[in-house]
Amino acid sequence: MGETTTTYIALFRGINMGGHKKVAMSDLRDLAVDLGFDDVQTLLQSGNLVFKCPARAARSLEALLERETAKRLGIGTTVFVRTAADWKKIVAGNPFAEEAKRDPSHLAVMFLKDKPSAKNVEVLRSAIAGREYFHVRDRELYAAFPDGFAKTKFTLPLIDRKLETIGTGRNWNTVLKLARLADTQPY
Repeated sequence: MGETTTTYIALFRGINMGGHKKVAMSDLRDLAVDLGFDDVQTLLQSGNLVFKCPARAARSLEALLERETAKRLGIGTTVFVRTAADWKKIVAGNPFAEEAKRDPSHLAVMFLKDKPSAKNVEVLRSAIAGREYFHVRDRELYAAFPDGFAKTKFTLPLIDRKLETIGTGRNWNTVLKLARLADTQPY
């Protein structure tokens, strides 16, 4: 019997945002194939990668993808990896189900490197200047942006600074599309 494989979702921070860190998704797919990953797929142009490989620690996959992206594509970025099983829990654990139904484009999940302390979560909560609100569950921050993303002051740099970790965000529509690619939801 061959090794069993696990499906992973990798999110690359800051890829193709505002003309910075430009990477063709075909190059990202080729990189993943060269690393021995199977069933490699990308979604959108913002650095979303779904793949299968023998089970291994997410942190080791993050380090591998960060190192090889820098070496082979000349792009320094931070990568966040979750298993398809993790992703299913993230979707099921959304504390803002009503917002997801009503206005999914104004709901986001911030994927964090480390679980923030309760103290830092409260520091972030007190720093919100607008109508945004959030909930932290493990290494994910679910955030609702009733007035949209364009003019919010509830930004990723603020979240990183106040939570004392680093993250990357995806809107709820993208989270669900990645769930479908990873076959974690019966849509």
